[in-house]
Amino acid sequence: MKIVADLNIPFVKEAFNDFGEIELISGREISSKNLKDADILLVRSVTKVNKELLDASKVKFVGTATIGVDHIDIEYLKNNNIYFTSAPGSNADSVAEYVVSGILNLSKKYDFDIKDKKVGIIGVGNVGSRVKNRMEILGVECLLNDPPKKRETNNEIYLPLDKVLENSDIITVHVPLNISGIDRTLHLINDEFITKMKNNSILINTSRGKIMNELSLRKNRGKLLALVLDVWETEPEVNIETLEITDIATPHIAGYSFDGKVRGTEMLYHSLCDFFKKEKKWHKTDFIKPKNELVINLKDSYDIIFDAVNSAYPIMRDDKILKEIKNIKVEERAGFFDNLRKNYPTRREFYNYSLLCDENADKESLKILSCLGFLVK
Repeated sequence: MKIVADLNIPFVKEAFNDFGEIELISGREISSKNLKDADILLVRSVTKVNKELLDASKVKFVGTATIGVDHIDIEYLKNNNIYFTSAPGSNADSVAEYVVSGILNLSKKYDFDIKDKKVGIIGVGNVGSRVKNRMEILGVECLLNDPPKKRETNNEIYLPLDKVLENSDIITVHVPLNISGIDRTLHLINDEFITKMKNNSILINTSRGKIMNELSLRKNRGKLLALVLDVWETEPEVNIETLEITDIATPHIAGYSFDGKVRGTEMLYHSLCDFFKKEKKWHKTDFIKPKNELVINLKDSYDIIFDAVNSAYPIMRDDKILKEIKNIKVEERAGFFDNLRKNYPTRREFYNYSLLCDENADKESLKILSCLGFLVK
């Protein structure tokens, strides 16, 4: 068989080599021409998989190594008997750690204690539930909004959107992009959404760029204390006017931990093995063992929670790199954005880090760090 795969899927050759010939192509460059003799297509989020791409091919299996599926025409695949699989939850821990790092950095910038804040989580699926878990570990009260879960469970824990917006100091959004229907999220973040938020609140979007109207963000920026964006309405193009009103801006990499990417590869591999009834021989643990030799020295730290999190994931590094886009020629900015993602440095999740702490370190803080995943020595 022939496999066409996005070259940004880690270990794709090692994992899928037994299935046949593998051709690696940049995600945005995968075209119908590449797929004429392909049997399997493996993508990430930048490849639009639809009739135009697949109609002239013999592809019978499509997998995306991402949790989002808005780039996939699932109805077309279903109608043409093309098997489809995704990687739900693969990068959820990575995104949750991004949110933790972002909020802690903002707490330093604006001098607030996160325990005094309420966090509103819009969308409580794989990612949102992980964010909730981390916030509660940090002692933060969470308000939840998730209409599909509310209908499914009738659980009172899921509140109306208006109530969450009006009572939260921090809003973080983790919804799929739905273009239409009862759970439409296209331009969910608009004038009305921002107007209902508390004054001097914080807005974080790590889901999809098109769930927000950037014009509304720019127009209502004065309502917000801070704005954190990992996704962009017209990416890989980035509106510089929107970029300039952010406190933290990153190139769609919230879920780009090395660990999360490899989990995505493993999930695709398992699905392909099941589809073709092949024995599972490749194991991610052979390639991605916890690297507890990654040590963070906190012996001279006055704020061990912030220093541990910021050492494991210094989010402002990614902010600084993206904001260099302002100095790039307009016609080269989309390529610059994509290259930041393609060449993103290896980022490991918290569980890979051992912490060296002073014997008199605050025990409650150490417990929090342990619950966040760090190995406390």
